[in-house]
Amino acid sequence: MHRTRGKVIGVVVGIAATGLLAACGNNDSTATSTPTLSHTTTAAATSASTSAAATGQPSQAPETPTDTATPERPQPVPTNAVPEDTSKLTDKDKKFLDALKAAGITPSTPDIALSIGSYVCQGVAANASDQDLMTFVSAMAGSDPSFDPAKMPVEKAGRIYIDTAKSTYCQ
Repeated sequence: MHRTRGKVIGVVVGIAATGLLAACGNNDSTATSTPTLSHTTTAAATSASTSAAATGQPSQAPETPTDTATPERPQPVPTNAVPEDTSKLTDKDKKFLDALKAAGITPSTPDIALSIGSYVCQGVAANASDQDLMTFVSAMAGSDPSFDPAKMPVEKAGRIYIDTAKSTYCQ
């Protein structure tokens, strides 16, 4: 008797859940009119108020942008970034940057090259394999705005960074 009651309750709960889910949508997949911002905002606010009233929680109106005519866009990154003040660089930093330049790599800023060099040195100190270093160093070198894959493959740039850092920067 108890098993039958449990099965019946399970079936009733399943049917109720299906009915609730079916009632949520009308299965209409075609648009019949063009939505407007004010209509959408009003519908969203009404929906928020209705669901808040049902749950007993205070309602909050959805945030709407104040200026919808002009969408916010990120500022472009300058391709010819101004190099930082090189007077703050150590002799070791300058030696590393000069060796990279001699090998055909001119980073857009010294910070990028020095970050890659520091990463290589930390990897060497942690006994990371060259293959592990190559994966990340190539990715960092390729993300430099001044890197041109038409001039050099990213793997070659990664190899130059690793070899140059090991010979001039990790000492």
